[in-house]
Amino acid sequence: MTIAYGGDYNPEQWPEEVWAEDMRLMQEAGVTMVSIGIFSWALLEPAEGVYDFTLLDKVLDLLRQHGIQADLATPTAAPPAWFFRAHPEALPVDRDGRRLSYGSRQTFCPSSPAYRTAALRIAGELARRYAGHPAVAMWHIHNEYGCHNPACYCDESAEAFRVWLRAKYGDSLAALNEAWGTAFWSQWYYDWAEVLPPRATGAVPNPTHQLDWRRFCSDALLALYKAEREVLREAAPSLPATTNFMVMFNFDALDYWRWAPELDVVSNDHYLRSTDPESEIDIAMSGDLVRSLAGGRPWLLMEHSTGAVNWQLVNRAKNPGELRRNALAHVAHGADGIAYFQWRAAKAGAEQWHSAMLPHAGTDSRIWQDVVQLGADLRALAEVRGSTGTASVAVVWDWNARWALELPSQPSEEVRYLDQVRSWYEPLWRSGIAVDFVRPDADLSPYRLVLAPSLYLVDDTGAANLSDFASSGGTLAVGFHSGAVDENCHVRLGGYPGAFREVLGVRTDELFPLLPGESLALSSGGGTASLWSERVALAGAEAVTSYAEGPLTGIPAVTRNAYGEGTAWYLATRPDPTTLAGLLDLIRREAGVEPVRVTPEGVEAVLRRGADADYLFLIDHAGEGAEVPVAADAVELLTGERVSGGSVSVPPGGVAVVREPHRS
Repeated sequence: MTIAYGGDYNPEQWPEEVWAEDMRLMQEAGVTMVSIGIFSWALLEPAEGVYDFTLLDKVLDLLRQHGIQADLATPTAAPPAWFFRAHPEALPVDRDGRRLSYGSRQTFCPSSPAYRTAALRIAGELARRYAGHPAVAMWHIHNEYGCHNPACYCDESAEAFRVWLRAKYGDSLAALNEAWGTAFWSQWYYDWAEVLPPRATGAVPNPTHQLDWRRFCSDALLALYKAEREVLREAAPSLPATTNFMVMFNFDALDYWRWAPELDVVSNDHYLRSTDPESEIDIAMSGDLVRSLAGGRPWLLMEHSTGAVNWQLVNRAKNPGELRRNALAHVAHGADGIAYFQWRAAKAGAEQWHSAMLPHAGTDSRIWQDVVQLGADLRALAEVRGSTGTASVAVVWDWNARWALELPSQPSEEVRYLDQVRSWYEPLWRSGIAVDFVRPDADLSPYRLVLAPSLYLVDDTGAANLSDFASSGGTLAVGFHSGAVDENCHVRLGGYPGAFREVLGVRTDELFPLLPGESLALSSGGGTASLWSERVALAGAEAVTSYAEGPLTGIPAVTRNAYGEGTAWYLATRPDPTTLAGLLDLIRREAGVEPVRVTPEGVEAVLRRGADADYLFLIDHAGEGAEVPVAADAVELLTGERVSGGSVSVPPGGVAVVREPHRS
């Protein structure tokens, strides 16, 4: 088995005579699997209950004849126009009360009974027809759940929300009123029919109402996924099913910790942000989070781009070598499959300017040359398949905390969850420190160091779990404005940082967020602090650095506390990047955490561990090349050459993948 390679294949967009060329070129590129049928509902079911599988029959047979597997999709992300003419009530309604029209994709209400019935019907027809087809290796359910319709505010959604709330609160309005704090602003509910989605209103909506709404919307889409999966399992119990997550910079609609256990294979889509000068960090962070969602097991990259996308303000092409570095970085962080949107660049439609494996320019193009080279690279890395990560550092990630932090009326709207997590992840990445992501209530025993950069919301179980980790000998580091509220967004009284006061050995009585562009000098190392400050009083901890100016002069900004058998650090501000990197380096050294490999600046080092060997990925993002020490009996897999002299050469802007014996 090799690492899977391919992309979305949309033959319905092209005349049949093109398909034979597609097969020939897929073989030339080394394609092993394509996703098919994702947006084909209107062709497969031209009228309600009327089916035409002629095209799909032909294409699946062609794929089988050419040794290419199919990830066969249920086409439910794009209902046809005839469906909406028959069921206009299935169209989504925004929070301002406007009903949207069809004419794009994902324009349906997730709580619509009519949509659910139609989606399960077409999924069932596909399952019964193709469950035994030799080309079909996996089911691809829907596509990018919640990408365009994470929430609908219609009356059917309101009723579904009430059903969800009644289940959560044991059919008790008193419990809901307590959890939501409805005594504030006379929001008390006396009848379930009074409870609505958080539609547009005159002032700031109730924060717990909004948080429960986010939870409900994630669960409503998850229920659709599970319903389609069960239909497919009934026809083909042994065929794995997946759907493509979007663990990337611009999507936060779904709680993937709840979703991941329902997937047979965890898959992800990832695209670069054109304005990010170091998007390789986002690739690494996304890959580590997806691997963690997969329980440490390998995962599939279902979509990324060979070059430019089509949906940002400016859509840049990738630089020379970037396509290869991006793809192999995903493999380094746990992907056992690399796929693109899409196989052949579209000549019409909303995504006609989105790059593809076979670009508009055809095979006489740099993209095509890179695609063919990548296919050869992935074949050379076949033995890496199935290997896993090696992290001893965990970063706490929680979608509930993210949603709650970014609700309105916070002490500072400048504090954003993803920014905080990335600011801590980045210096670890630069130092070659392997990282897993975990839920607050996860088993932390495999780790030496646990970081909680931004955990505004945490329940008692999660808070106790993190505190117990430190008490048992681990090192815990917590970022500012963490532990502030419980799972219902109720402030934890008695002083900040709420749930973590004891383990951190500090108590804050007042918060002093900083204005945009404002900074304060710190007392040691010449560093500065920005974004946030607070009046911290020591309650057992020691000050590591303090504010050297402003109203909090002399007040601790970073503290360290001996707690049980371990240590707990508190960063009560955002230090400048150099200072933060130095602090995290100090913390991880104290915890006994070492890098995967010491490399020159700009060379990423990632380790995957197989049953019989370690696989060291070295990726040169700086473009200068490097010599990196490796085992004397190592083999560089991309060239097949044995390493001599105890070091491997990483080409400028290139990649080396080295097989080594297991290190202790």
